[in-house]
Amino acid sequence: MANIVLITGASAGIGYATAELLLKNGFRVYAGARRVEKMRGLEALGAKLLRLDVTEEASVAGAVAAVLAAEGRLDALVNNAGYGAHGAVEDVPVEEARRQFEVNLFGLARLTQLVLPHMRAQGGGRIINISSIAGRISMPTGGWYHASKYALEAYSDALRLETAQFGIKVALIEPGPIKTEWDATALVNLNKYSGAGVYGPMVRRLTEKFRAGYRSGAPGPEVVARVILKALTSSRPAARYPVPFKASFIIFLKWVLPDRVLDWALRRSLEG
Repeated sequence: MANIVLITGASAGIGYATAELLLKNGFRVYAGARRVEKMRGLEALGAKLLRLDVTEEASVAGAVAAVLAAEGRLDALVNNAGYGAHGAVEDVPVEEARRQFEVNLFGLARLTQLVLPHMRAQGGGRIINISSIAGRISMPTGGWYHASKYALEAYSDALRLETAQFGIKVALIEPGPIKTEWDATALVNLNKYSGAGVYGPMVRRLTEKFRAGYRSGAPGPEVVARVILKALTSSRPAARYPVPFKASFIIFLKWVLPDRVLDWALRRSLEG
């Protein structure tokens, strides 16, 4: 079993819940995030805390070096750090779009590059990338976020095929709506970039649906943490884990419905 694990974005939501669950299941957890003060509860449970900003080379390299210096190995990497810069593609500044990719893809990729030589040398490891159903189906005003997650899906597929020969297993976790801080950040950006102007009416409708979807019927991050634990401990992890069941159903609809029909259904859902 992969025992020594580094988790990014561990200060809240899925990352925090995953670190907590893994600690309870005997893992040695290195919890990384920019907001170290938010992880003191994990420290009390036995986690080692790391200040980690996935967009900073020195921070990423330092985190990997710290784990290897203390443990001599790294069995698993959970790439969880990410955020949503929502807004119409016409409105979101390209600088913000680039940052979206820096956090959701390139930072993750650099951290992965740093751990791969060590996993090869030790004969194996696990890399768990937290994607989203947003990497399989697109909604209006989420274009740049979706693009970053679609890219993560393609990246992870290539990574899985390349590293299997070295005993390294790669899995994607694809959450649907989950009760975390993610939606609050997305809504701030959505209204910041597209709350006024020609996309304003759409944004107001989407804001209500976001709140309903993420706050009313959405499960907590613990359901995702349990799936991550499964991906870490399974002898043959799946390539993808949609979670919860609603996410699997949405992906199924994307697969069976023609694009024109799906577009019509999405437009109607925004009008309702």
